[in-house]
Amino acid sequence: MSRKPELKGRAARLARLLPPGGGRGQAARAPFVLLVVVLLGGGLIGLLVLNSALSEGSFQLDDLKQETKSLTDEEQALQRDIDAYSAPRALQRRARELGMVPGGDPAFLGPDGTVKGSPSAAPTGTTPLVLAPEVLTAPPDGVPTATPSPVGTQPPPAPSATPATPTAAATSTPSPTPTPTPGR
Repeated sequence: MSRKPELKGRAARLARLLPPGGGRGQAARAPFVLLVVVLLGGGLIGLLVLNSALSEGSFQLDDLKQETKSLTDEEQALQRDIDAYSAPRALQRRARELGMVPGGDPAFLGPDGTVKGSPSAAPTGTTPLVLAPEVLTAPPDGVPTATPSPVGTQPPPAPSATPATPTAAATSTPSPTPTPTPGR
C-alpha cells in the first residue's frame, strides 16, 4: 500500500483546485481527440475546395487570354484593312471607279459678296466605270443563255428585233437592289 506523499505550500493549494481521481482525465481526452480530427478533416476538405476553385479560375483565365489574343489579332487585321482603304491611292482609285473626277479650281465668296479666285469646271472626259446591276448579270454578247427547262413546259419565246412595250407586269417588278461596295 503505497501512500501519496503529502504536498506542502503552493502544490497543496493547486491540488485542492483539481478534482481528485484519475479516471476523469481519460474520459476528457476522447472528445478532444475527436475535435482535433474533425478540425483537421474540415481543413483538408476546405483546402481541396479552395484548390479546385483556384484551378477552375486559372482555366477560365487561360480561355479569356486566348479570346483576348484572337480579338486583338482580328482588331489588327481590321485596322490594316481600314488603313489600306483609306490610303490616298486607294481612295483615288475607288473614286475613279465610281466616276468621280478631280475638282477644278475653287472660288471663295468674301463677306461683302465679292468672288475671290477664278472658278473652273471639273473635267468631264470620262464615263464612270460603275455599271448597272442588270448589265453585270447579262451575258457579254447580249445573247440570252440557254437554261434547261423542266420536262413538259414550253421554252420561252425568242427575243424579237423590235423592242416590246413594257407591260404592267414588267413595270411592277421591283428594281434590283444595288450591290454594296467592298469596304463599306
